[in-house]
Order: sequence, then C-alpha cells, then structure tokens
Amino acid sequence: MSDDKLNDQDPAHHEGDETEEMTEEGSPVEPESASSETDLIDRELEIFQDLQRLQADFVNYRARVERDRGAERQAAIAEAIRAFLPALDDLTRAQQHGDLQDSTPMAAIATKLRNAGDKFGLVSFGAKGDKFDPELHDALVQTPNPSVSQAEIADVIELGYRIGERMLRPAKVAVFVPAE
Repeated sequence: MSDDKLNDQDPAHHEGDETEEMTEEGSPVEPESASSETDLIDRELEIFQDLQRLQADFVNYRARVERDRGAERQAAIAEAIRAFLPALDDLTRAQQHGDLQDSTPMAAIATKLRNAGDKFGLVSFGAKGDKFDPELHDALVQTPNPSVSQAEIADVIELGYRIGERMLRPAKVAVFVPAE
C-alpha cells in the first residue's frame, strides 16, 4: 500500500478533513450541543431573575418614597398647626372667661380655626378628672389629696394636642396625688 492509502485509513491522521475542521473548538460553524442549550437557558434564567430583583427593588423604592412623602407632609402640617396653638389657647381661655360671645366676629374666627384643625385631625386632650399620664401630661403643680387613690388631673392649664399618633404638645396640668 502506498503512503497515500495509509493516510486515508489512519484514524489519527485527519489533515484536510473539512468536517473535522468545522467542529473544532472556536470554529464559527460549531454545531449546537445540549450543553450550550443548557448554558443559554441558565443565562436566560439568570437574566430573568435579575429583572425580577430589579422590579422588586423599584416597587420597594416607590413604596418607600410614597411613605416618606406622607411622613414629610404630616410633619409639615404638624409644624404649621403647632404655630397656631398659642392662638387656640387664647381663644379657649377667652371662651372659658366669657369674653368670647356667640355670634361675634371673634367667635366666628375661633370656629374657623377649630374647624381647620379638625380638618387635619387635630385632637385636644387633658381634661379635669382624667387619670394623670406622664406620657401625655406635664404636671406643673402637685397637690396631695386624701380623696384620690391615684394621680388625677385637678386642673388644666393648657390643653395638649396631637394629630393622629403624633403629639404636638403635652397638656400642662395641676395634679391631685394621693396623700400619704
């Protein structure tokens, strides 16, 4: 046999074999195999999971921004109303002393101010006879009283105010404490 015939039959000798050159690694005509399909599916799954994480991050960001916007709005409302509390105190004192007569211009102004506070959820607290709560009340005066078994508000000097759960100002009160 000639050398040419031996080379054609030798499986180790593949010079010039076009099909072998096409399947070599890095060849532009590489046939797709099961492993490359699996890699492609894994890559698509990874991209899909990244997109889901990005979408969840965006939804969380948007919710956080809306929550912060609401909190900032409430803080701004609280500060604006806090500036009007001394005027409300004066109107309350005038009403208690009989200086604020019904159907007068000042009574109309007092009503409008109170209605504006109600619109934003302004609530006053601290009434004579209520149980004293140091979280809600500032005790300016303490008077021993044998008829009370627990600290009780004897008189309200200034009402306390809150909007929702946010306290704008504690009530300033005189307190009866149990006599020892």
